[in-house]
Amino acid sequence: MIFLLRNVSRFNRFNEEEEKRIMQQKPLTYADAGVSLAAWADTKERIGKLVKTTYTGNVLGRFGQFGGLFDVSMLKEYSKPVLVSSVDGVGTKLKIAFATGIHDTVGEDIVNHCVNDILVMGATPLFFLDYIGMGVLSPDIMEQFMTGLTRACRNAGVVLIGGETAEMPGIYSKGEYDIAGTIVGIVDEPEIIDGRTIQPGDRVIGLRSNGLHTNGYSLARKIVGEVAGKTYDDVFPPTGRTFGQELLRPHRAYSSLLGLMKKGIIKGCAHLTGGGFQENIDRILPHRCDAVIDTKSWKPEAIFQFLQKYGNVENDEMYRTFNMGIGMVVVVDKKDAHEVVHAPVLKEYEPLVIGSITEGAAKVLMEY
Repeated sequence: MIFLLRNVSRFNRFNEEEEKRIMQQKPLTYADAGVSLAAWADTKERIGKLVKTTYTGNVLGRFGQFGGLFDVSMLKEYSKPVLVSSVDGVGTKLKIAFATGIHDTVGEDIVNHCVNDILVMGATPLFFLDYIGMGVLSPDIMEQFMTGLTRACRNAGVVLIGGETAEMPGIYSKGEYDIAGTIVGIVDEPEIIDGRTIQPGDRVIGLRSNGLHTNGYSLARKIVGEVAGKTYDDVFPPTGRTFGQELLRPHRAYSSLLGLMKKGIIKGCAHLTGGGFQENIDRILPHRCDAVIDTKSWKPEAIFQFLQKYGNVENDEMYRTFNMGIGMVVVVDKKDAHEVVHAPVLKEYEPLVIGSITEGAAKVLMEY
């Protein structure tokens, strides 16, 4: 009993000392844990003005609500409206944004990538939602990022209806973040483009990319930084841009294709992202057809030549990893190829015939 009383006494003294220590320490706030509510208030004020520049008459409610409201009364104009959605990220291209301090172009990337992913099915974009997770919230970085993102939304005619910003110290290092985007569009069921009418004799037309877009960056960064020993501040002589500027060129959107799609002359469309030619074009081929791509029909931009030379990368690996200067391909009837190649709305994309459809088994055959 005496032993127990002594231990109780010691325990009480310990509690009293611990309580006294706790009372003397500085009161903790969320900011002490790495999350700044003041920074979020500043960020919200900055990005609110940018977000509103994407609004159309379809947006109901106001910025900052728990959910975005979008009026879909226009659905009555469709015979059988079908919603088309996609979600994607930018990948390790972000590492270059961190290193250079240039954050607006990756904002464009996330929108344009998603726009293209639903465009290939003939869909018109309606609204977009973004997510960004950061280690430490930086109002300046967020403003840069949102400037590019909203610019791309306006250019594509898509509303930025909502988003989420998460500050997560311990998950991301200071100055680093990850982003994701979700898009929703609409197409009338009879106008869905899925490649089912593709047949032997059709032509494959390529539309020029704006550099690497958002794929192959893990290999590109390794070649530029580790193998070639270049920094992102070094000048890339063929273009006069720095390597950072060259590699951060924004992903191009091909929204101008919609007009030709409405005319019904586009049979199939493939966005050349991860997997390059071989693993994207095959997604639209009927089982009885192959696509034969003549790589000699165009010259890849200087950055692709640099990467292949310094990385000693074989042809198949280059065309499976990178877009090699072709960001989008469309398949059309032979008789429509001239009209598409010379369409004024596609002039900025420099369209050209890069291959044809033959009998086969849904494979992409690369000719070097």
